[in-house]
Amino acid sequence: MATPTHWQHRGAVALLLLPIAAVFIAIAALRRAAWRRGLLKTRHPGVPVIVVGNITAGGTGKTPLTLWLAQFLQKQGHQPGIVSRGYGAADHHARAVPLDGDPHDYGDEPCLLARRAGCPVWVGTDRVAVAQALLAAHPQTDVIISDDGLQHYRLARDFEIAVIDSARGLGNGWPLPAGPLREPASRLSEVDAVVINGNDSKQAWPQALVMTLNGNEFRNLQNPQHIVQAGHFKNRRVHAVAGIGNPQRFFEQLGRLGVSCMPHAFADHHPYIEADLAFAGNDEIVMTEKDAVKCGSFANVRQWALIVNAIPDPRLGELILARLAQNGRHG
Repeated sequence: MATPTHWQHRGAVALLLLPIAAVFIAIAALRRAAWRRGLLKTRHPGVPVIVVGNITAGGTGKTPLTLWLAQFLQKQGHQPGIVSRGYGAADHHARAVPLDGDPHDYGDEPCLLARRAGCPVWVGTDRVAVAQALLAAHPQTDVIISDDGLQHYRLARDFEIAVIDSARGLGNGWPLPAGPLREPASRLSEVDAVVINGNDSKQAWPQALVMTLNGNEFRNLQNPQHIVQAGHFKNRRVHAVAGIGNPQRFFEQLGRLGVSCMPHAFADHHPYIEADLAFAGNDEIVMTEKDAVKCGSFANVRQWALIVNAIPDPRLGELILARLAQNGRHG
């Protein structure tokens, strides 16, 4: 769904929804207390679990950070596996995501992760069952990364990362549906690392680590081996599409690369059809990688995806390695 505009302001719409929000946050608090006190049982898969998530609804940059984390761990000699719910997937059972997986079957973000992470990616509603299935199929896996799993308390975890979009922050600071919060802001004091996506935040986040998304190369959707740089689009009529949590961030990134374009924002996780990209008078169409995995069946030579890589503060890697080493000494 599109991010509601009232989430950024404490206006009339947000005020009308505040009673419902109070009920939502009370239920969330009771649920979390039940996990903490053991009334609901957590399960640990037997290898360290790193959770990447957020406390707000909508995209914050979790997927690029999950990709970075998987590749970082592999460079350090680990063999990670990724588990995800698979937003919008038709099947809810634990299953592996193939390299050519259909986003309708597995979700758009898991398909992108499978193509780029270089490690097993499994999806399913119950992340405990998904992690167990992944480990059974890949017993060499020595660390599990849970994508968007901060509120999935049934899966016990060893390290929590909360990602915040620097431009939107915590919105108006109110719970769903009056605001964007899934959990109260105080939850951020309990995670192991808070990562801010972007350096344009107007709010102060003590101890937060900044992450930037860098990229200057575009991959052709019809011929993935064909890669060009931003200069390829100079003096061309370009349309840009983005069906992500914060489309404006993508359009601004294109502007910084010198790509002048006509922007088209779609809802997060939008299921593209060919007609969505039938723009009049264009030479090229550029999009995010998350959008691109849903356009493969009708891709043509005029469509390109910007390849981005997360670059977090180096201290994040140091914190994670220290925790993994500590678990090894105690495990």
